[in-house]
Amino acid sequence: MLIFFSLLPMDGVLKSVIYTAVNTASYAIIIYGNILVLYPSFYQKRRFVWYGITVVLFLILTGILRGYASIILYQYFLLIKITPIDLTTLLGYVPGGILIYILSLVFRIAIAYFTLKQQTEEILLQKSQAELNLLKSQVQPHFLFNVLNNIYYRVYKVDPQSAGLIERLSEIMRYFVDESPKDEVPLATEVAFIENYMELEKIRIRHGAIINFEKAYNPELRIPPMLLMTFVENIFKHGIDKSRKQNQVTISLVQQDGYLLFKTSNRKIVSMATNKSNGFGIVNLTKRLRMLYGEKFELNIDKEGELYTAFLKIPL
Repeated sequence: MLIFFSLLPMDGVLKSVIYTAVNTASYAIIIYGNILVLYPSFYQKRRFVWYGITVVLFLILTGILRGYASIILYQYFLLIKITPIDLTTLLGYVPGGILIYILSLVFRIAIAYFTLKQQTEEILLQKSQAELNLLKSQVQPHFLFNVLNNIYYRVYKVDPQSAGLIERLSEIMRYFVDESPKDEVPLATEVAFIENYMELEKIRIRHGAIINFEKAYNPELRIPPMLLMTFVENIFKHGIDKSRKQNQVTISLVQQDGYLLFKTSNRKIVSMATNKSNGFGIVNLTKRLRMLYGEKFELNIDKEGELYTAFLKIPL
């Protein structure tokens, strides 16, 4: 509209319409050709040399087509005398598209800037929300820890043994909240978690259980969390006969020649349901071990005889 009404007083309606239509079409080709094709295909991929070459060729081609269309339409509608169209005349229309191209490039970069700014603001908002959610998730468990501690001190006066179990439960919950999300935890922390778990499980066994836990390692060693727990959990889920008076479990955790050796042994309870349940934990553990150590670990399960024995060897 700006082009049309600026030309109308001098050139008349028909010539103004032709000039406006041709130039608007050529400007649209330059703008959208750059924004939708050249910019994402070359500039965003950091192929700046090719971007410059294609832009020059694109502007020359667009200018030539604009000049050719203008001359042909003027000759046809305005009954202007037909004259030969040479390349020099057509190239004279090229400079008019350069400013349009520059404006389109600035426009496209501005869009990219404001899009990036909006994404950054959204990321910061999500980060703030995540931090708030994390704070909430920490407040609630720590509130529960404080409550358990208060219960512990009250129960301790009456029943020290039950108070000790409450303390172990508190430590297990603290492990899940503070330690399990980490990539690695101290081996001493992992062992303390296992021991707390075993003490709480023992109260569910009518006649108790005899657990021999051999330990020989550097407490400062670090391993992925919950790596040893699958075997211990399987012992209490599938390897303890609650009706039997003697349930004996042997656990060994030894550091040797740059490896950590973990072995569990317990009497086997024959049950189809038990065998089925056992499989998923070991399968998932095997997948995790492959992700962590590739083929540098050793995992053996021995179901022969009366004992169920599991052996794990991982590099340190």
